[in-house]
Amino acid sequence: MRVMGLDFGAKTVGVAISDPLGLTAQGVETITRTQENKLRKTLARIETLAGKFEVEKIVLGFPKHMNNDVGERAQKTLSFKEMLERRTGLEVDLWDERLTTVSAERVLMESGVRREERKRYIDKIAAVFILQGYLDSVGMRGV
Repeated sequence: MRVMGLDFGAKTVGVAISDPLGLTAQGVETITRTQENKLRKTLARIETLAGKFEVEKIVLGFPKHMNNDVGERAQKTLSFKEMLERRTGLEVDLWDERLTTVSAERVLMESGVRREERKRYIDKIAAVFILQGYLDSVGMRGV
């Protein structure tokens, strides 16, 4: 069963896909849009990728505040979750994404990726961290 991981941002969505066994996550791409509320093409691209990779579930990063509060970005993520479910017909699980972007930035810095190049990869890497955290959690539960 393949699972798709998404890091939903104001103007980008990082995309990762699991291997067929659901053990590892690989970055696929970063979907960009010019305006935050223009989601039609973003949803269409996610639907296309889900079909191409035969995805059975989507894991969407849920950006809670460090104190566990749900802010404006998290509210927008909940709306996006509903849109994804309607558009794809797939189950969409939320996954706590706190510090994934920080971790992705650190990995890119340690890998020697130049600052101006990091923006190109950060969302895709964050999606990998979101998906891998989910896959590890599911694997540890034996589900």
